[in-house]
Order: sequence, then structure tokens, then C-alpha cells
Amino acid sequence: MVGSVTPAIAASVAPIDLAADPRLTAQLLAWTLAGCLLGSCSGLVPGLHANNFALLLAGVAPAVPGPPLFVGCAMLAAGVVHTFLNAVPAMALGVPDAEMAITALPGHRMVLEGRGYEAIRLSALGSILAVLAAVPLAVPITRGVTAVYPTVRAHLSLVLAAVVVALIASERTSRRMVGGTLSFALAAGLGWLTLDLEPNAPLEAGGTLAPLFAGLFGAPVLIDAIFGTGIPPQEGDGIAASKRLVGTTALAGALAGAVVGYIPGVSAAIAAVAVLVVVPGGASDRGYIVATSGVDTANTIFALFALVAIGQPRTGVMVAFERVNAPLELPILIASVVIAGLLGFVLVIVVGDAYLEVVGRLTYWKLSAAVLALLLVLSLLFAGPIGIAIFVVATAIGLVPVRLRARRVHLMGVLIGPLLFGF
Repeated sequence: MVGSVTPAIAASVAPIDLAADPRLTAQLLAWTLAGCLLGSCSGLVPGLHANNFALLLAGVAPAVPGPPLFVGCAMLAAGVVHTFLNAVPAMALGVPDAEMAITALPGHRMVLEGRGYEAIRLSALGSILAVLAAVPLAVPITRGVTAVYPTVRAHLSLVLAAVVVALIASERTSRRMVGGTLSFALAAGLGWLTLDLEPNAPLEAGGTLAPLFAGLFGAPVLIDAIFGTGIPPQEGDGIAASKRLVGTTALAGALAGAVVGYIPGVSAAIAAVAVLVVVPGGASDRGYIVATSGVDTANTIFALFALVAIGQPRTGVMVAFERVNAPLELPILIASVVIAGLLGFVLVIVVGDAYLEVVGRLTYWKLSAAVLALLLVLSLLFAGPIGIAIFVVATAIGLVPVRLRARRVHLMGVLIGPLLFGF
């Protein structure tokens, strides 16, 4: 398959005479904007992970009336805007007490410092710069990645083992290394027990990923937030990081998005940690936000090219895209992605600022408890009664790195572990 990558991509980027028909152009724009609206709504729902959103898309996609190409454009646009907007509830909700700041996520720490507006802008810049970088680099990077893909695939266990060792070794103290190792082992065991389950759930597009991710990554933050003091007053929206640091980190995030698009089990968070290791200048929280947003958004573009190059959907959105049998007309699809990226950049700033202001005026412990209840409901909808049990166990495991001051990224063992050990 690798040998046919170049002709496959070349055929997909053949000129499309779309501009000659204003009606078709208007339809493309309308479907893209509809996808942007859908992605905006999903991105602002607390606890709705991108994979779960994609599963919903995959479930309803075949029933959507319309030309498959335009339905596919709408799905890609929804996936892109979701990666922009999902940073907003992630930063505004689950902010712990200041004493827990050291174990909080980077976005939460900035909110606690009164720099929430800056954090939102950093996330928006990371995503849009990644889009602008990924589009022209997609073809050459895809050629390079697919050239080594058979070797990587044949030695996937070694690659993933190296990733795990590097993540644990990147912890600064022996206590945190122990916490990272324990977190990975527990999450891997949970993944082994639950990922292959086929629960009887209310949603046909259900699965165990919803309660797993909600419990591992969402609930622990919210539990600490219940005992916190809420969002402090936010200051100016200026960006303290240098233009060079933002640009370099966003570009590195975009390049890491290609790796995420091809190697199973490697998430945006893992790639972002790797990016910060190689990016000079002490990127810290600001760099992490830019890198994570860049990886997350660029992954959508590279996953599209991966589908063309190796014929395998690497993200949930691409699974949904494939189910509608949309033709791989890359010029049209990329145009939709760019439009969605530009609109997502504007939306995340406008909506994000208002989101922080509204949340800051609410009784925070009640809001955190309400979001926890929402996560329980989502777990039930996606995985049925067993989803509640998975959610509770995942939450307990999710508290391990928090209490041992290790990074939460080790919890991605829930996906890496089963792949690494062949469960």
C-alpha cells in the first residue's frame, strides 16, 4: 500500500471544477457551516470526548440525507471545530482550589492565576497555526511517514514501550515516577478488562470509551473542584509567551499530529509532552496548551491523508467519514477543514471569554457536581448500566496520578497497555 501512496494522493488532489458552479460552492459552504455549528455545540458539552462525539456521528451519518461528499465535509468541519471549542469547558470547569494547583491541568493553573483569557487565546492560536501548517505539509509528511510505517507497524510494541518509558522518565522525582508507573499499570488493566466489552446501551453508537475517559480524565478534576473556590477574577487577555515560542510549539504540535494520526495509542497529550521535550525555551504551561491544541487539530488533517495513504481510519471522525462513503476529493475536503479552522478560531475566543464569565458567576461546587452527574448520564447512555461501574472504577484510578503528583498523561495506558501487551 505504501508504494501507491503518491499516486493515491495525486489522484485525490486532482483539480476539481467546483468554482465553476456557484450552486455547488454554496452547497459546500452551507454543509461546512452546518458541520461547524454541530462541532461548536458538541465541543461545549462538558465531558463529551472527541471519540464519543465521533461515535455519535458514525451512528447517524448513514441516515443523513445529502450528497456523500458534502456530508463528509460537514463531518470533517464538525470534528475540527470540536477540537477548538472543547478547550473552553476543559478550562472553565473543574478548576480546583489553589492548593491543588500543582496537580491541576495547565489550563486550570492559568485560570487560577487569573490568566484564563490568555489560556483560551493560546489554545486558539495552537489550533489555527497547526491547521495552517498542516495543510501545506500534509503531502510531504504523509509520504515520509508512510515510508517508515511498515517498519513502525511491525515493531509497534517496541515503539509504544519506548513511549511509556520516556513518559515515566520525564517525571522529575522518584515519587512521581512511581505514581506514573502505577497509574499506567492500573489504566492498562482497566483497558484490558473493558475495551472489548459490547455493552447493551441506549445509544447504538455506544461503547466503553465514554465512561473510561470521563472517569479517568474528567471526574477527578471535578471532584477536586467541588472543594475549590471557583474561578477567580480574570485579568487581561494579552499573551505573555513570545511569538517565537508560540509559533515553534504550534509547528511542532502540527508535526506531532502526523505521528498521532498514524501510530495507534499515541494521544495528543502524549505527543504534546514529547513536543515540550524537544522545544527549547521552557515552554511550561503555555507551551503545553499550544502544543496540545495543535496536535489535536492537526490530527484531523493528517488522519484524512492517512485514510488516503494507508486506507485505515485513525480517528473516530474518520470512521464516521468512511461510513458515509464520501469520495476522497482532497481539495474540497481540505477547503472545508480550513474554513472550519478559521471559524473555530473566532468562536473559541468569543465563546470562551463569555463562558469563563458566566461560569465565574455561578455557585461552583454545584456546577461541578452537576457536570459530574452529566458524566454519569453520558456513561449510562454510551455503555448502559455497566458504564456506571466502569466510570466509578476509572474515577478511582484517575485520582492516583493526582494524589501522587504525576502527570495524568500516564492514564493513556488504558489504550497503550492493551496494544503493547497484545491483550
